[in-house]
Amino acid sequence: MFTKILIANRGEIACRVIKTARRMGIKTVAVYSEADAGALHVQMADEAVAIGPAPSAQSYLVADRIIQACLETGAEAVHPGYGFLSEKAAFCEALKAAGIAFIGPDVHAIGAMGDKIESKKLAKAAGVSTVPGYLGVIKDDEEAVRIARDIGYPVMIKASAGGGGKGMRVAWDDAQTREGFRSASNEARSSFADDRVFIEKYVTEPRHIEIQVMADAHGNCVYLGERECSIQRRHQKVIEEAPSPFLDEATRKAMGEQAVALAQAVQYRSAGTVEFIVDKDRNFYFLEMNTRLQVEHPVTEMITGLDLVELMIRVAAGEKLPLTQADVKLTGWALEARVYAEEPTRNFLPSIGRVTRYRPPSEGPGAQVGSVVRVDTGIHEGGEISMFYDPMIAKLITYGPDRATAITAMGDALDRFQIRGVGHNISFLAALVESRRFGEGRLTTNFIAEEFPDGFHGRELPAEGLTRLLAMAASIHRSRVERDATISSQMAGHHRVVPTTWVVRCGRDNHPAEIVAVDGGPVDSGHDVTLDGRTYAVRNSDWHPGQSLWAGTVDGHALAVQVDGTGIGYRLFHGGAELEVQVLTARAAEFAALMPIKAKPDMSKFLLSPMPGLLVTVAVAVGDEVKAGQELAVVEAMKMENILRADSDGKVKKIAAEKGTSLAVDQIIIEFE
Repeated sequence: MFTKILIANRGEIACRVIKTARRMGIKTVAVYSEADAGALHVQMADEAVAIGPAPSAQSYLVADRIIQACLETGAEAVHPGYGFLSEKAAFCEALKAAGIAFIGPDVHAIGAMGDKIESKKLAKAAGVSTVPGYLGVIKDDEEAVRIARDIGYPVMIKASAGGGGKGMRVAWDDAQTREGFRSASNEARSSFADDRVFIEKYVTEPRHIEIQVMADAHGNCVYLGERECSIQRRHQKVIEEAPSPFLDEATRKAMGEQAVALAQAVQYRSAGTVEFIVDKDRNFYFLEMNTRLQVEHPVTEMITGLDLVELMIRVAAGEKLPLTQADVKLTGWALEARVYAEEPTRNFLPSIGRVTRYRPPSEGPGAQVGSVVRVDTGIHEGGEISMFYDPMIAKLITYGPDRATAITAMGDALDRFQIRGVGHNISFLAALVESRRFGEGRLTTNFIAEEFPDGFHGRELPAEGLTRLLAMAASIHRSRVERDATISSQMAGHHRVVPTTWVVRCGRDNHPAEIVAVDGGPVDSGHDVTLDGRTYAVRNSDWHPGQSLWAGTVDGHALAVQVDGTGIGYRLFHGGAELEVQVLTARAAEFAALMPIKAKPDMSKFLLSPMPGLLVTVAVAVGDEVKAGQELAVVEAMKMENILRADSDGKVKKIAAEKGTSLAVDQIIIEFE
């Protein structure tokens, strides 16, 4: 067994590998760029080596620096995590030449499966079901259009060396094919230094279901069940679960056996994932094979009881798999939600900056019977989300004996996940898992587009859920006023008296309230809150004014609510909803109702940068007439190209930013007459 390994990665996956290595008694070496000098994975590792400037092309993607770090520290093996160099055959070969083990498959398997075009040819030869498409190299956009017409719209344009949703576009007509070919090629060149793309039929009503395989160097290979990864946005997974609520045992077995057949066809070893597109009739088609650990691997670990990182390390050290296919048992249900630094209400634009508050839910047993909560993260309070890397903050995983329990545990854990300082998608994730369609398991890769056709604008709570939050807000306000009333040095006869009648104000709506303290001892203390004529029992004996998380019950319903003070009220976060609430005296509520609503400034004559990023191109000039929907500029952020289009017809008055400018969020790019 190895005594020291180097993790050629950063963020949550580096921390994840370090945890298993530490448990196995293996020392770890972290590598870091200038931007990651204070990162969590650097703090967790036994040693850390600086490998270059912030851009990944000058640090995490430079194989020579990784190898040099191994030689300097005496690391015997490298775990690549996912992304960066994890699927680069040349890196694997260079490690081998330097006498350093690669914790992953060998050069042949990486090369064979890493190229999506060649992997489809190999899959077909191995008897694996494949999607109709064109697997040759496409020279230009006109050839792309001809191929798309032959296959039949809609089609999917993909980067051959792509991954993580980058270099991928769906086209429904010739114009979208031309534009998609260009953008996919550019993103592929920028992210993978390989601009080749291919085209295949886009399966409508598709599910994205993948099979986890694990193989050793002694000819043993098993599949560890499936993962449902259909909840995606821009072809990037958002929520994953295991097992799939859609597969039956026969389909699971057929998919698993085909995945193993493909792995054995390339003499695969280590952890790998064979991804399939599954249609509404459970017909499945090979999509690609990822020759690495997947982001969503924790859900498989939760339902199998296996540590995939440990198995990878043991296989790389020459050991045999400790299990056969008959030993693989799937127990319970697990969900994973990817917590990103992004702005869901602004079309999911990336957010960067310092994390001023980071308090994930407690790991271990959840609030629901039989549930478990796990958090994989690379962030700590005070850390920074950089523009140079993927905006993932953490992965939140919940487990339950059944799917309903796992979903309920996920909703509760999301309510308890506190992040401030950067935008995040927790409210969006909560809205997804709270939706009826998700609970019923009616999932496709179009789920998000169909459920939120106009984008995500926050979740509206049902009437009863809203009223419970208002009652809770009344209770915490009464607690704060009660504490304030105990201030010392009050004059005799002038002690502050806490009133029982108030007005709870949410938006422009006023709700008369009566709030009465209830002393039920250490378990059942709180307030009885009468709102609009109905009384609610609000109970929480542990919460104190100033705490940012309230956890208790309202009429017996368990609630976890994040509470931020706003000076004159409270901002509440629960179940994907965000509320501004004030608890006022009757007189103050009358005055509040008279206050005018501040109008937002009119920015309709400007094109603003929706995110911090690099201005790649400006497609218009001063004096140009533009039409609604016309491309105006392209901004690159976090390795993704974002095309900015005109909202309406107009004429360009001024170009305020030039190509190559580093843009701040809401910075003016173009002004119109």
